[in-house]
Amino acid sequence: EWHRDRIVTARVLKVDQHPNADKLKLVTLEYGAAEPKVVVTGAPNLKVGDAGQVVVLALTGSVLFDGHATPKKLMELKPTQLRGVPSDAMVCSGYELGTTEDHEGIILLPEGTPAGRPLADLMGDVVLEVDILPNMARCLALLGVAREVSAITGAAVRVPAETAPAGGPAIAGRVEVSIADPELSNRYIAYLIEGVNIRESPLDLQTRLNYAGMRPINNVVDATNFVMLEQGQPLHAFDYDVLVKRAGGKTPHIVVRPAKPGEILVTLDKAERKLTADHLVIADAVGPIALAGVMGGLETEVTSATKNILLEAAHFDFVSIRRTAKAFDLPSEASYRFSRGLHPATAQSAGRRAAQMIAELSGGKVAAGEVDCYPARRPPQVIDLPLAEVRRLLGIDIPKAEATRVLKALDFQVDSAGDAVLRVTAPTHRVDIQDGPADLIEELARIGGYDRLPATLLADPLPAQLGNAELAAEEEVRDRLVGYGLQEFITYSLTTPAREAALAPPAGKYVHLVNPIISDRDCLRHTVLAGVLECVAANLKHVATVRAFEIGPVFLARPEDTLPDERTRLAIALTGPRSPADWSGPAGSDLDFFDLKGIVEGLVRDLHLENTAIRVAQAAHLHPGKSAQLVVGDVVIGTFGELHPKAAAAFELARKTVLVGEFDLTGLLGARAARFAYSPLAKYPAALRDVAVIVPEATPAETVAAEVRAGGAGLLSGVQLFDVYRGDSIPAGTKSLAFALSYQAADRTLTDKEVDKAHQKIEARLKHVLKASIRGKE
Repeated sequence: EWHRDRIVTARVLKVDQHPNADKLKLVTLEYGAAEPKVVVTGAPNLKVGDAGQVVVLALTGSVLFDGHATPKKLMELKPTQLRGVPSDAMVCSGYELGTTEDHEGIILLPEGTPAGRPLADLMGDVVLEVDILPNMARCLALLGVAREVSAITGAAVRVPAETAPAGGPAIAGRVEVSIADPELSNRYIAYLIEGVNIRESPLDLQTRLNYAGMRPINNVVDATNFVMLEQGQPLHAFDYDVLVKRAGGKTPHIVVRPAKPGEILVTLDKAERKLTADHLVIADAVGPIALAGVMGGLETEVTSATKNILLEAAHFDFVSIRRTAKAFDLPSEASYRFSRGLHPATAQSAGRRAAQMIAELSGGKVAAGEVDCYPARRPPQVIDLPLAEVRRLLGIDIPKAEATRVLKALDFQVDSAGDAVLRVTAPTHRVDIQDGPADLIEELARIGGYDRLPATLLADPLPAQLGNAELAAEEEVRDRLVGYGLQEFITYSLTTPAREAALAPPAGKYVHLVNPIISDRDCLRHTVLAGVLECVAANLKHVATVRAFEIGPVFLARPEDTLPDERTRLAIALTGPRSPADWSGPAGSDLDFFDLKGIVEGLVRDLHLENTAIRVAQAAHLHPGKSAQLVVGDVVIGTFGELHPKAAAAFELARKTVLVGEFDLTGLLGARAARFAYSPLAKYPAALRDVAVIVPEATPAETVAAEVRAGGAGLLSGVQLFDVYRGDSIPAGTKSLAFALSYQAADRTLTDKEVDKAHQKIEARLKHVLKASIRGKE
C-alpha cells in the first residue's frame, strides 16, 4: 500500500548532469512543499535539459520494491549519498511501485497531472486475485465475474456497447476471408481501422493492464488485450498494409487452414516455427501469418510505422489450439482462453468493442461493416426445466419465481412452458451447459447456496451389495505384507524402456503414448520392480532400512491383439540392517536372501496355496547362486533373490545388498482354492525328534523335507530345518541337513513306541528314495 504522504506526484523543474557520474542526473522537483527537492536518478527517459514532466516521487520512509534485489523484495527508502551528492528521495519506476516488472525507466504521468497529489488517488486501486477453476472458464473475463457477482448480489451488470463506429469507407471488397475446415474454425470476422497513430496507451489503461499481469505494448495491442480481459475473447491485430503488399497490391485473402507440412512461420517472439498439418494457421496467398489462437507472425505485427489495422476476432477449435500451444510450448493468455472453449458469438461482440477502442485511442476510423465468415451457425440451446426435477435432484422445492430470478440474473432467457416447466435458453457465453436440466439445477443450487440443501437419505432402497473377489484378494495380500513389516509404494505406470533395461523385463513391444506429458515417461511399464527400486534409492537417502512392496499393473504386448495383456504384479524390495542400532546394541546384520524367502513362504502359507515349491533358478537381473523361483503347480509365478550388482548400479544402489522379487499376482491368486479346511488345535502334546540327513550337495533341502513329510504322513505335524553342516566328519561333496520333527495325534497322547516307529519309517524312506545316510547311525 502506497503511503499517501510519502509517495506523491512531482513536476520536473530541470534536469542537470551529475557532477561525478556520466550516467546519473540531478532532477529538481516541485511537489507542493515550500522548497523544491533534488534527487539523483539514472532513468534513461529523463535527459539533461528536460522540464515539465510529471513523475512519481518517493520520500524518505517510503516502502518500495528494491530494483536491484533478486528475488524481489521490499525495502524502506533511507537517506544516502550517490557519488558524493546527498539524496533522500527517488523518482520511481513501475517496478519499484509494484505495478509492473519494468524498471528500465521511471513512470511519466500524463501532462497536466497536478504536483503534490498522493499517488494513491491517481493510480491506487484494489486488485483481487481470482482463482478460476476449469469448470468456470467463463470467468476468465471481467464480464463473466460480473455476471456471477450480479446473480449473488442483485446488482446490475454494465455490458459495454457492441456497435463499432463506422467513420471510414466500407470494408466490402477490401479484404476476403475463408475457412478451410469449419470443424477447426467456426467463425472469422475481420474489421478494418484506418489512419491509426501508434503510441503509448493512456496511463489508466496501462495501469489496468499491469494490474491484470499484462505488459502494455501500444494503444492498438493494449486495446485488444483489454477487450480480451473484459470479454474473454482473444483478438489479434495485423498491419493491413503489409498484407496488401504480400498480396501484390491486390485485396488480401485471409484463409484459416491447417498448415502445410514444411511451412515455416517466424512468430512475434522471433522464433522460427516449423509447421505440420496438426497446426492451425491464419494464412494469406503467400503463406502463414499467425498461429491461430496462439501467437501472431512477426512480419505482420503492429509497429510504430503502422497506419492501417486489420483486426481479427475469431473462433477456433479448443483441441486444436491446445495441441498447437503444447507442441511449441507457447502458453499465452489467448491460447489459455481458446483451449477452454468459447462460443462463436463472442467474437462479434468483442470485435466491435475492440474496433471502437482502437479508433478512440489511435485517432483512426473504423471501416463501415465487417467481413464475417460464419459457415455453420450454432442454433440457440433451449432446455425445458421441470420444477419437479429440481426436487428430485436437490431434495428441496425452489419456487418458479425464484428459479426464474436466478437464471435471468445469470443471463439465461426464461419463458414458461407450463405451470411447472420453465423453457430456458442458454446465453452464448455459457458453453458449459451440456447436460440439460441437470446443469440448470446446478446453477440454482450454486447461487442459492449449497448450505440450503438438506441432508436426506435416498428414497429408493440400496441395491444389493456385490463383492469384488479380485480386489478383496489383493487387499488381503496387502494386509499380509504390511503385517510382515513391509511398507507399500505406489509408483507411476508410465516409464521408458531404458529405465527397465537393467531388469531384463518381458520381451515385446511397449505401448507408447502419442502425446506424453513428459518425455521420460512415454510408455506403459513391463515391470513394477523398476519403479520400486527408484523409490528405494530415494528412501535410502533418509533411512537405513527399506522394506517395501508394490501391487500394480504391467502391460505386455500380445501379437494377436493391438491391446496389451494387463496383469497385476507384486514387487518386493528389501535392503539395509535387519534391526536398527539402539541402547541395547549395534545394528543387526543386513537383510539377506532368507528374509525375502521367509516373506514368500509366509505369503504362500497365509494364502493357503497348495502344490507350491521354491526352486533354484537363474535370472539376468539376480545374483547367481542367490536367486530362486516360486512355482505353483507347473507354473512359474515369479523370481526373487539378491539384485545383481550391475542392475543395482543402474538404480544408484551400488555397494548395497538389495533383495528383490516380482510375482504374477494374477496367477498367484488364480491358483488359490475357493475354500480351504481348518484343523482344530491339538488337545494332546507333541513328541519331538531330530534327524540329521547326509545328502549330496546338490540336493535341495526342500526335496528332503518333502520326503520327510511323505514318510511321516498321519502322525508328523511339523518339519523345521534348523542346521546345515559341511565339514571333515562327512564325505566331500555332501552336506548334513538337520530337521526338527513334531509328532502328534488328534485323539491321544502318542507313546514312545508309536513315535519311534513313525521316526524309523521316515529314516527308511530317506535311505530308500534319496539314498541318504542318517548321521550318527551309519
